[in-house]
Amino acid sequence: MRWRDRLTALAWMVGVWNLLWGRISWGNLLGGLLVGLAVLVFFPLPPVTFGGRLRPRALLVLAGRFVTELVSASIHVARVAVQPGYLPRGAIIAVRLRVRTDLNLALTAEAISLVPGTLIIDVDRERGLLYVHVLDVRGPADLADSRERTLATEARIVRAIGSAAELRLLDTPAPDIPAPAAADPDPPTDRGPDQ
Repeated sequence: MRWRDRLTALAWMVGVWNLLWGRISWGNLLGGLLVGLAVLVFFPLPPVTFGGRLRPRALLVLAGRFVTELVSASIHVARVAVQPGYLPRGAIIAVRLRVRTDLNLALTAEAISLVPGTLIIDVDRERGLLYVHVLDVRGPADLADSRERTLATEARIVRAIGSAAELRLLDTPAPDIPAPAAADPDPPTDRGPDQ
């Protein structure tokens, strides 16, 4: 990590430390500085490269759509929670992202997890897969809608902060995910032939 990046990370950690304590004082500034230095020395993070550029209009679209999804999903989850006798079914879907950078995986996963009713339960960095738990699935159409919402969120993030090469990747169709191998219909048991 370059020195400028380290200083920026240190400044953020000192700021967060002071926010956690609720006030800015010389003691909190010194404590935040010591904790931040310890984190940078003992837990170094790999550098996250940012080759994109900020696009204000796309950033506004991303924020507006996120707030809209947040409100509508909150209403839907609240309705499911108070509906008497209704037991919602959940599902886990795998969504392969088109842009497989660490930054895009992290931002897309965070945006999806912040919306009620969806939660990222695993990320496969090598294959660019997000495993998403979806609440209240009534059929295959709901699964397809959830997959499309995830890909649309990725597209909005890339349009807001992605590079030109990443924007071109959005034009490619999302790759299919191979189906898991079929289970053995007669699994072996520990019992002998007589039992």
